[in-house]
Amino acid sequence: MRAAMAAAEVGDDVYSEDPTVNRLETHAAEMFGREAALFVPTGSMGNQIAVRMHTEHGQEVICEARGHVFDWEMGMVSAFSGCQIRTAYADRGILTWELIKPLISAATGLDFRPRTGLICIENTHNMAGGTVMPLGVAREIWANAADAHLPVHLDGARVFNAATALGVGVKELTSGYASVMFCLSKGLCAPVGSMLVSSRENIERARRFRKALGGGMRQAGVLAAAGLIALEQMTCRLKEDHDNARLLAQRLSELKQVELDTALVQTNIVIFGLRGGVEARTVVNALAARGVRTGSVGPHSIRLVTHHDVDREACERAATILAEEIQKSA
Repeated sequence: MRAAMAAAEVGDDVYSEDPTVNRLETHAAEMFGREAALFVPTGSMGNQIAVRMHTEHGQEVICEARGHVFDWEMGMVSAFSGCQIRTAYADRGILTWELIKPLISAATGLDFRPRTGLICIENTHNMAGGTVMPLGVAREIWANAADAHLPVHLDGARVFNAATALGVGVKELTSGYASVMFCLSKGLCAPVGSMLVSSRENIERARRFRKALGGGMRQAGVLAAAGLIALEQMTCRLKEDHDNARLLAQRLSELKQVELDTALVQTNIVIFGLRGGVEARTVVNALAARGVRTGSVGPHSIRLVTHHDVDREACERAATILAEEIQKSA
């Protein structure tokens, strides 16, 4: 990737003149069966552009209660798009039409509720532990949302992980969404960047919103070059990360101090609880001192993520260190 970045042919992407960015956008659109794509610096920016693209001020966006657009994007649904979020808590983070339907508000008669403008789905679902939405559940949402004349956006930051887990191509897995954001970083290993794919008309509008958010980069081909390698090579190796995550989950589940449902570990994320009042931050700090980088996602919960730079041997060592430090803290 670094060699490709150094050798990248560049131009001014604000004027759509960067040939490497243009190749990346064309390739992404083709992979997802869409008319066009837009390269953005981050997944959060891609999501927020999509919200603005699909909604009007004063509307609502429906998402899962632990959704990234709700909890981790600085309240930008309201700040940038002038919308509020209405949530439903879903088992394993998997929204269903049964959960979504009661939340929908349509403009009918004398109704003082804000009208629903967008449904946002997250797949895989980060804070539910990397869980995967089954294709049948997604298809039911697409069909009913279409009947309700509502667009559905996919926060697909790790959609290639979902596709790998289901054994389905991303084109089929995302075919019913009005727009899809996915990250080139994370499991795909690019240092920077995400993509937004949709219709040509939508992407033309999205380009203006990207500029409004400060995402209009100039010679961005140095970043897009890594993104091309991410799409062409790194999408095929994600099963390794999933296998390593399951290894960690299995080892952790054997500890009496740990609360973990191994059935939830479907992709490259492991979230587990600590029993007995053990503070997650204490364990995270102890692990960091021994070279194992983790994160706390609550007072007593820890999150692990496997990726290209952590091989099987490293995960074996990490599992041993995790067990030692958790048992010390109990």
